[in-house]
Amino acid sequence: MKLFVRVAETGGFSSVARELASTQPTVSRTVAALEAYLGVRLMNRSSRAVTLTEDGRAFYVQAMRALEAITEAEACVGRRHGQPTGSLRLGAPVAFGRLHVAPRMPAFLAVYPEVEVDLAMNDAFVDLVGEGLDLVIRVGMLADPSLIARRIGTTRRVTVASAEYLGRRGRPMTPADLGQHECVVYTRLATGNRWHFGGPDGSISVDVRGRFRADNSEAVREAVVSGAGIAVIPVWMFTDEISSGRVQIILDAFEPSALPIHAVYPSRRQVSAKVRAMIDFLAAAFAGSPLLRGDALVGE
Repeated sequence: MKLFVRVAETGGFSSVARELASTQPTVSRTVAALEAYLGVRLMNRSSRAVTLTEDGRAFYVQAMRALEAITEAEACVGRRHGQPTGSLRLGAPVAFGRLHVAPRMPAFLAVYPEVEVDLAMNDAFVDLVGEGLDLVIRVGMLADPSLIARRIGTTRRVTVASAEYLGRRGRPMTPADLGQHECVVYTRLATGNRWHFGGPDGSISVDVRGRFRADNSEAVREAVVSGAGIAVIPVWMFTDEISSGRVQIILDAFEPSALPIHAVYPSRRQVSAKVRAMIDFLAAAFAGSPLLRGDALVGE
């Protein structure tokens, strides 16, 4: 039943096979055996995708309820009572996951010895259900109302450029001066090439341009360090380079808008003990970091 649910959510046998370290034929045969047992066709197969039949859609809803009931029953009795257990699939942006999530996992695993963590890092706003993720850390504003989110921190952003670039092109003094500069744009930012700043006289928004854009924050970082231009990016991306002077913070009086950090999970699924444990752990860890401390923790 679990395997059928994952195939329904991902729309294919191959991706589920990879998740389970199995093979596509094995997954397909298992679903076929379930169909034979029930005496109905649950899925329509084609060379491009797998879709649910009407019976399949009805069975999927009931299967999800049954699986959630089993999870709840297991968590309420025996040695698992109140204890986080099992595998947790956690998603995070690439740079944030590398710098702020992965280094904290040994401490989490030491506290919760019966939990396994599978960290998937991707800068795209992935489909939690489709990717089989229990929890995702997202940096920035949220737009999907079907998800439940808890704010667990804030990321301060700065305007930066390499010392080499500033020596070559000069230092902008106001956000309006950015129109005369090469700007490195992070294309996954909701505001695109329109950058927002706070200033002595209130908020300022400017349109920027540049010949290099990237959908990955690591690529933006490397471009700035290499002298490609100016970027607005979280300050924690350049801790060592700023300390050494290789990268400099500019427009000090016009700091870019900070971004919230949220823990996000599907609203239709019961919040398991392992998910809640991870959220509470990261919230406490980020609260102790000057770079990630949120103004407040907002509950679900």
